[in-house]
Amino acid sequence: MSFASDVKKELTMLEITKAPNAKAELSALLRMNGALGLNNMQWTLNVQTENAATARRILTLLQQFYDVESEISVRRQMKLKKNNVYIVRINQDVSELLNDLHIFESGEITATVSEDWLADEGMIRSYLRGAFLAAGSVNNPETSRYHLEIYSLYIEQAEQLARLIDKFGMKPKVVERRSGYIVYLKESEKIVDLLNLMGATVAMLKFEDIRIMRDMRNSVNRLVNAENANIDKTVSASQKQVQDIEFLDEEIGLDRLPIKLREIAEIRLAHRDDPLSELGQYVHSGQITKSGVNHRLRKISELAESFRNGGQLPKTIK
Repeated sequence: MSFASDVKKELTMLEITKAPNAKAELSALLRMNGALGLNNMQWTLNVQTENAATARRILTLLQQFYDVESEISVRRQMKLKKNNVYIVRINQDVSELLNDLHIFESGEITATVSEDWLADEGMIRSYLRGAFLAAGSVNNPETSRYHLEIYSLYIEQAEQLARLIDKFGMKPKVVERRSGYIVYLKESEKIVDLLNLMGATVAMLKFEDIRIMRDMRNSVNRLVNAENANIDKTVSASQKQVQDIEFLDEEIGLDRLPIKLREIAEIRLAHRDDPLSELGQYVHSGQITKSGVNHRLRKISELAESFRNGGQLPKTIK
């Protein structure tokens, strides 16, 4: 079972005792997954989902809060081994139900739900939970990038969902995709907040644990990579210094260098892998700092480069 399925299963197991919250959740579920039909001059409704737990949730809420005859049927999809489709059927007139859920207004289907009706925070949470159950998805934080989305066919619905989510400071984005629109979050902290907001506490804690472990691993990897980069840089610099010293030794002999440069050159040849901070302790005339070691080796490199470019050894080298 996918992480998204685990989240939905947890959400469908939440107990709802307040009728307004149940109605808000049902409103989103029916609005986003429902298909109206006309039978003998009466409106009927089919609600379709590929998630069995979501189908049972719809049926339970309908039976608990509305006196309607409803049932679940299963249609098996044979092509490309797709998932089963679960259909909640309401075979009686649903006009009163849809009016009560603010899906019908003045006899017409509305593009969005009345936000005045969702003035209560609990109803907003429930509506967002219903929207996620209907058309939401969240990536497994262990195996992919952080991403949570809710899909809608209509831009008005997507923008309203974004506004409702943003009431809690999460600032989701809306983008067109697959002949519709998605509202999405990519920041892990915001995904955790939305899971908690909808009531998926267990999934939220699992997501948070995985996120913390991933962040720790990434931090360790960054430190290791930085350390390796520093080691590579040190080794590369040491190799260049040795090459310059050996070049000068071959061209003019180290004995022609000033004593301080000759001394540090011989120390570098004897301790090729040591960092600059340790070379200073080997100076016979007295220990010098890393800065002092670097200054002398830089002078040697400048001399080597000058010789490579056809220069001559100056009479005075400091």
